[in-house]
Amino acid sequence: MVKMIRMAGVAKHLGIASQELRKLLTEVNLGVKPTDREIPENLAAGIVRFAARRFKIKCPPLIQLEEETGEESEDQKISSEEKELSSLTQLKTIAQNSKKDLEKRKKMVRESAGDEAGSADGKGGGKKLSILRKIEISPEAAAKAKEKMKEEEEMKRQLKQEKDEEIMERKLLQKKKQEQIFKKKEGSVEIPDHLPIKEFAEKIGIPTSQILAALVRNGVMATLNSTIDFDTCSLISLEFDIEVKKAQADVSSESLFSGDISELLKDEKENLKTRPPVIVVIGHVDHGKTSILDRIRKAKVAEGEAGGITQHIGAYQIEKNGRLITFLDTPGHESFTAMRARGTKTADIAILVIAADEGIKPQTVEAINHAKEADIPIIVAMNKMDKESANPEKVKGELNEHGLQVEEWGGKTPLVPVSAHSGAGIEELLEIVLLQADLLELAANSKRRAVGTVIEAHLDPSIGPVGTILVNTGTLHIKDIFIIGKIRGRVKTMVNDTGKNIISAPPSSAVQISGIDSVPIPGDILQVFENEKILKNKLEELETLHERKTGRGMGVSEIIDHLKQGNMKFLKVVLKADTNGSLEAVKQAVGKIKHEEVGVKIIHAAVGAITETDVMMAAASQGLVVGFNVIVSPRVRRISEKESVEIMNYDIIYKLTEDIEKILGGLLEPELVETVLGRAFVKQIFYTKKKMMILGCKIESGKIKVKSKIRVYRKEEKIGEGVIAALQHFEKKVPEIEEGQECGIQFEGNFPLEERDVLEAYEMEKRIRTL
Repeated sequence: MVKMIRMAGVAKHLGIASQELRKLLTEVNLGVKPTDREIPENLAAGIVRFAARRFKIKCPPLIQLEEETGEESEDQKISSEEKELSSLTQLKTIAQNSKKDLEKRKKMVRESAGDEAGSADGKGGGKKLSILRKIEISPEAAAKAKEKMKEEEEMKRQLKQEKDEEIMERKLLQKKKQEQIFKKKEGSVEIPDHLPIKEFAEKIGIPTSQILAALVRNGVMATLNSTIDFDTCSLISLEFDIEVKKAQADVSSESLFSGDISELLKDEKENLKTRPPVIVVIGHVDHGKTSILDRIRKAKVAEGEAGGITQHIGAYQIEKNGRLITFLDTPGHESFTAMRARGTKTADIAILVIAADEGIKPQTVEAINHAKEADIPIIVAMNKMDKESANPEKVKGELNEHGLQVEEWGGKTPLVPVSAHSGAGIEELLEIVLLQADLLELAANSKRRAVGTVIEAHLDPSIGPVGTILVNTGTLHIKDIFIIGKIRGRVKTMVNDTGKNIISAPPSSAVQISGIDSVPIPGDILQVFENEKILKNKLEELETLHERKTGRGMGVSEIIDHLKQGNMKFLKVVLKADTNGSLEAVKQAVGKIKHEEVGVKIIHAAVGAITETDVMMAAASQGLVVGFNVIVSPRVRRISEKESVEIMNYDIIYKLTEDIEKILGGLLEPELVETVLGRAFVKQIFYTKKKMMILGCKIESGKIKVKSKIRVYRKEEKIGEGVIAALQHFEKKVPEIEEGQECGIQFEGNFPLEERDVLEAYEMEKRIRTL
């Protein structure tokens, strides 16, 4: 049978009251009801273990308590009766003795007080008695209580000892950490322009108390959180025989956003060392740019490309006379103009390839203007000299017409006759490149955090987004964290132009990296950061800039602001006209515009419609596109909006010159122009309130945007205006709805709408006044 244990016995074994045990059983479900008087032995043992841990009691395990099985043997019953009788006899004897003792003590008190009246009725004139009751404790209970007190004292002592040891260990760890932080640094230490005293102390490894004392000696009163500049840091560090140098500051968000390489590459002269030149190869399509590079690299690249036309920007590095030269091969086809425009911005020298038998073509003129605008020297490679139809004198004359006077005619532009087919002139071309690089004194700081330019990017099916990066300055390392545009990343793999995996890339080298969150845009800037915190802050700043301005160019209002502030010396213009006669007339009229501080510079002029090429060139130079009697396609208009480039189109010359004069003087104000977005047809009205209605509509033409203004027509008659507060497509709220789709519109206005009403959405925007 299952042995049963009394609940009171369990409490007694634990040394706690039965009420405390029953309270525990109400709080924790141990499979026993608090009202149970008896429980199985195995459950009793479990309760003892749990309660001991809960009340932090040290007690022996439950081996055997009073057994309550419900049936007892005769011997057990006799033994129990004898025990009970013995207990009763003892209690009776104790009670009689206590009574006698009490009477005896009362009598002694009365006698001492002189109370002769007796104690029969308890009355008399004596004083009130305070009778004390003596409580006797058995030796076993006293021993048990004493043992329990000892155990509690021992437990308290152990806890205090453990706490003291923990505090001591923490103090030792903190002391060790302080010793590591404030260990005097050896060699030079990089210090930013400004930093807190606490951070300065950690950087040079000197306790803050000594730093503060040194500041006081030099007449500077400061606190632990005060900020000091680099000059003060230099002065204090001399007292501790520590050399400090100014750390390279992280580039500004404005420079990163605008892609201003010149601003990003600024550095102290003592940090700069000679770097390889970066060469961009430009020219008209099919004039032999890639074939010349093919000869230089001694690799058959052109044969593997579609139609012999380069389909992407490639970067290659060769060695000549023990020196490295980096080449960028830009696309020659018109559809890759944007990539070519960004390619010239990253190069030091441009090699202009011209076919000797064909001469200068329209794309050659564009390439010349790109190189001029990038302010880089041009070396002319006159290709296909082995052909019978080659006419070098004609090429020289055409170059002179476009502002490139060759050295043979007394100018400064080197011209090298070459043949990609036979290899003639290639060695001489490379010698000229190295000579030009020596004149430029190209240098970079290889020890700073890397800054690079994205030359080409795509999505690789196996490793994700990858990009070809030209390292402009610093050294790019594996595991470096960086930002490209608004994209973050960490360098996982790095491959050079020969396909070899490398761990670092010095200035002027081109590498393909992986570890980018998404595919970047060619021309975007890569900037490496010291830690995640700085990178996160920079991303937030770039996001704010992106919200204010999405393009790379400048609108008229921004150009006027820069002119007023004196930040621009030239208003740069890309000029397009319908005929050569009109083009020359406009150029002469614009050339006559005079201003005290600002001039007009035509960076490119040509006949024909305004193209994507013109917009990208204006974006790269932060100028305007001016057209005269030409067409602007919707596609080009969209690109101009994306790149924040203003297109001004005229059909009267004096109006064109008048507006340019006003821009130079900062007087031309934009006007509000209305743009109709689209029309919607009201099919059903779902909800009507005082000034708000929920409509079911179908978009008949164009598109409808949230927050756009609305004109309401009923039977072709305008009945009022309102605003679209929200748009919903099925169960999803959307910012806009395209033609042919049905949607829910939340309309806000002061009049009720009806089914079959027509809503015309429009918006007002500021634009430069045009004809």
